Amino acid sequence: MKRNIAIMATMAIAGLATAGNTAATPEETAIIGKSTIKIEGGVMTPEALWAMGRIGEVSVSPDAKSIVYGVSYYSVEKNKSHHTLNIMNANGENDIKLTTTASNESSATWIKNGTKIAFLSNASGSSQVWEMNPDGTERKQLTNDASDIEGFLFSPDETKVILVKRVKIKPTTADIYPDLPLAKGFVVDDLMYKHWDEWITDAPHPFIANFDGTSIDAGKDMLEGTPYDCPNRPFGGVEQLSWSNDSKKIAYSCIKKSGKEYSISTDTDIYLYDIKNDTTENLCKLDEEHSNYGYDTAPQFSPDGKSLAWLSMEHDGYESDQNRLCIMNLATGEQSYITGVADTEGKIEFDSNVDSYCWAPDSKSLYFTGTWHGTTQVYNITLKGKLTKMTEGDHDYNSVVMLGSKELVMTRVSMSAPADIYTMKAKAGSEVKQLTNENKHIFDQITIGKVEARWCKSVDGKDLHSWVIYPPHFDPTKKYPTLLFCEGGPQSPVSQFWSYRWNFQIMAANGYIIIAPNRRGLPGFGIEWNKEISTNYGGNCMSDLLTAIDDICNEPYVDTDRLGCVGASFGGYSAMWLAGNHEKRFKAFIAHDGFFNMEQQYYETEESWFPNWDLGGAPYENTEEVKRSYANSPHKFVEKWDTPILLIHGDRDYRILSSQSMAAFNAARLKGVPAQLLLFPDENHWVLKPQNGILWQRTFFGWLDKWLKK
Repeated sequence: MKRNIAIMATMAIAGLATAGNTAATPEETAIIGKSTIKIEGGVMTPEALWAMGRIGEVSVSPDAKSIVYGVSYYSVEKNKSHHTLNIMNANGENDIKLTTTASNESSATWIKNGTKIAFLSNASGSSQVWEMNPDGTERKQLTNDASDIEGFLFSPDETKVILVKRVKIKPTTADIYPDLPLAKGFVVDDLMYKHWDEWITDAPHPFIANFDGTSIDAGKDMLEGTPYDCPNRPFGGVEQLSWSNDSKKIAYSCIKKSGKEYSISTDTDIYLYDIKNDTTENLCKLDEEHSNYGYDTAPQFSPDGKSLAWLSMEHDGYESDQNRLCIMNLATGEQSYITGVADTEGKIEFDSNVDSYCWAPDSKSLYFTGTWHGTTQVYNITLKGKLTKMTEGDHDYNSVVMLGSKELVMTRVSMSAPADIYTMKAKAGSEVKQLTNENKHIFDQITIGKVEARWCKSVDGKDLHSWVIYPPHFDPTKKYPTLLFCEGGPQSPVSQFWSYRWNFQIMAANGYIIIAPNRRGLPGFGIEWNKEISTNYGGNCMSDLLTAIDDICNEPYVDTDRLGCVGASFGGYSAMWLAGNHEKRFKAFIAHDGFFNMEQQYYETEESWFPNWDLGGAPYENTEEVKRSYANSPHKFVEKWDTPILLIHGDRDYRILSSQSMAAFNAARLKGVPAQLLLFPDENHWVLKPQNGILWQRTFFGWLDKWLKK
């Protein structure tokens, strides 16, 4: 399951708020930094993946001469991470590590006209806002709050700061029954009692705090007395809030619903809060009869202060609707969409999602990243909708911000390389310059497999795009076991992403060819292609997967007797569905965090809007769409299961409960099918802990090698 929300800021500070207040041991104070790993034979390994530094947030100084950025390092031995900060010149020279202790530091931003850097640190025992000189000296704690600070945002005049803190929204069992302080029971009266990987007892709230230049006070809760999330749970960060240029107002994204109403709706709106008058206006409520009903997120004021932009989805309950750029004229209140709309001839200039964006300095256009035909590029679009593609190539640009008035700074990944930082002139076709090469010392020791695009015709005659990843030193005269990768989402693109778990290069390094199709339901091929999957999970999306594997099987180097099928989330569903419908194509399946029984999934998942939209409604609703959806539940095809299957799940996954994989495992074993189950009691929909990640990779390849390399 996916969300079209930027999560980089949230993930960057994930380790800060759990520091606690106990004294650190010498082992805990040892710095986790750049790895010195030695790799034998030039082959990518799980240990090599976890040894890589992971570049995160990027912040440009006011004079555009320096860039501060975050890097996370992981220790498999210690089973933990270390979030650090670096600074470099805007041309990539003089790169210096600012973090020199075991404290986690992240979320850096420039303040005091570029003379100081503000950041989050847990050096005091909890996550607080600090400042330091650009050379890392004179570190000073600015907040001394009783709560962890999860994010912060200074006002333009720097007299105030938004602090994101957790507030209790319901009493604990000990609050209700003081004589039962050790009772673990959790009494539930309404829906949304759990979300993503946590039981809901608190909510993130923005506090408006005062800053006198030396310290920040505790601030006032902007949503005091409400149970609402701001930033939006589970992935939202401070990108969901924005200061007006005069520091008098705050635009923020929030879904002001709770309980059942929240569980069935995605109607997240943009609000404008007036600090002086303590009043709030819903900018998405156009009049008494018309509103923006879908996700409205990530507001940004234009540099001239005349406009407000945000990302907007159209339909309530549809989490994977097309993300469009909405522009509001603050003087007139007029709103217009500049992406995802048809012109007078019915042509849609950019018929895909806007993922991240920033304003151009002249306020006449915006730069954004978006996926088309399997890559994510940088685009410029004017307020009148004129689109210019800025970049090319087989890679994904994940973020874009201005570097002064005439340059852009971006982070970029591909299926062959993790994130690094790049710059270019703000002119289409300009040379893209790489500033960082964080993992050069690792990639110098390994051989990367070739990645290429492949097109074929679908069962209904449409063009189907796939990525093919070949083993290092690929020899077309040999035959290779081949994996069909089933994407999740179910509406996440198979673009040029880099993953530390579902990593195509490590699969290739283990001797496998991988084909990863952009099947029906994935963005980057037009909204109609994207929409076709809803209520039709067993339709052309599954035909596309089989078409892709059948097409590459025409190549002489594919061993058709050694085919595997793997995937997570909807990809896990796909693997389990195909296990009963593959007509003897595959010799092994792997399904991670997939749903096996769709009726069970409808009643178990916390975000009920998802099955309401994608499955058409509850199992008891007697519509043709509902009948079609639930008829394609994998558990209904178990009688045809005859192929070994590995099930993997995290026990803290509340989007798709681990009972789904347990049920699938039990079904396979009762049927007499070889099966294995890997459960993680401490993981959610992902696998985030280093040693769990290594175990995941070893189990993954152990299973494939057992059945595909006999």
